[in-house]
Amino acid sequence: MPDTPSRSRSTGLAVFLIVAGALGLLAAFELSLEKLLVLADPDHVPNCNVGILVSCSTNLGSWQGALFGFPNPFIGLMAWPVVITIGVAMLAGARFARWFWLGFNAGVTGAIVFVGWLIAQSIYVLGVLCPWCMLTWAVTIPTFLAVTLHNLREGHIPASERVRRLAAEWFKWIPLITVVCYLLVIILAQLQLNAVPLAVIEIRNLFR
Repeated sequence: MPDTPSRSRSTGLAVFLIVAGALGLLAAFELSLEKLLVLADPDHVPNCNVGILVSCSTNLGSWQGALFGFPNPFIGLMAWPVVITIGVAMLAGARFARWFWLGFNAGVTGAIVFVGWLIAQSIYVLGVLCPWCMLTWAVTIPTFLAVTLHNLREGHIPASERVRRLAAEWFKWIPLITVVCYLLVIILAQLQLNAVPLAVIEIRNLFR
């Protein structure tokens, strides 16, 4: 029997969640590892310290990097495996109740709010861009968009038929919307830090 449109959409979302979750988990693992290495040896220089403006030491050592009393990356170590598991379960054909999707949406909404705050703190307070943090930002934004628009178009979030149709149309534009969000962050960083040219130079020097 051929896949229905709903099944095909669920498969696409499942694959995305697995990939996004894996990238987010990688970033959380690397940041957690660097934090532990710094705690064990205060003279340790994290491998993500590329230059003055591209570094994770400042973020890891700040109070913003441990907002809840423990390193923020530990949250990623707990949260991203959940995203991966949901994606794998969907790929295997699992169907979740409405309350589950609403809970998942609440989780990714909290994540995007937290990430937005961290972006503002990095650019306007700490004055530095953390490579692994930026990877986390990069996957959190489309994850929030994908889950929210999926819930709207499937009716998990109460909405009118018009809103559901719009959500289905906007879902196709998630890559473009995500790129626009990336560009906005880049512009803010450029205006505040003049960071983009220096970051490119520093990254190039890293691979020489």
